[in-house]
Amino acid sequence: MTEPTRLFLIRHALVEPTARAVLYGSMDVALCELALREEAALYRWLASRLPRPAHWVTSQLGRTRATAAAIFAAGYPEQPLATEADLAEQHLGEWQGIPHEALVEKLRHPPHPFWPHAAEEEPPGGESFATVRGRVGPVLERLVQRHAGQDVVVVAHGGSIRAALAHAMDLSGHQALTFSIRNLGLTRLEKHGADWRVAAVNEEPWTL
Repeated sequence: MTEPTRLFLIRHALVEPTARAVLYGSMDVALCELALREEAALYRWLASRLPRPAHWVTSQLGRTRATAAAIFAAGYPEQPLATEADLAEQHLGEWQGIPHEALVEKLRHPPHPFWPHAAEEEPPGGESFATVRGRVGPVLERLVQRHAGQDVVVVAHGGSIRAALAHAMDLSGHQALTFSIRNLGLTRLEKHGADWRVAAVNEEPWTL
C-alpha cells in the first residue's frame, strides 16, 4: 500500500480585540499580541508536534502567515510558505466590519445553533458556506496530488477548516458548522487513495 498524504490544518491564532468585536470574515486583521505571549506553550507544542519535513501552505491573509511565523519562532525550522488564496475565510460582503449585534436584522434564515448565521446565508456582495466549500475542496485535492505520500501543514481559518471537513466527510453546510474549530487547534486529514480519513479535530496537548 502507498503511504497516505497527510494534511495538518491549524486555525490561525486569536485576533486582536477590536477585530473580535465585529464580523471580520476575510478582512486582513492582526493577531492579538497578548495572546501570542500567553499561548507560548501551545506554540512550542505545535512546533514539536508538526511533522518534519513538511510543505507549508497558508491563505493570503496576514493572520495565517503571522501564526506560521510564531510556530517557527517557537522552534520549528523556518519554511517557505506557499499561498493558496482559496483557503481564505468566508467573505461576508457588506456584513464585514459590522458589530455582531447588528447582524440579527440582516439575516434571511434562522441562525445556526452554533454559528451567527445559517450555512445557506449569502451576505450581499459575499459568499455562502457552500461557496467556501466549493473553493476549499479543490485546493485540498491539488495539495494531495502535488505532495502525494508526504506531509503538508496548512495554516488557515475556522471557515476553511470546516469546509475541509465538509469536503472530506461529504457533510452538508449545516453539519459542518457544528464543528468548533479552536484557534491554534490542530485538525488532521489523510488521503488514502481515493478515500479521505479524519484523524483528529482540535488536537491539543491536553486532549492527547
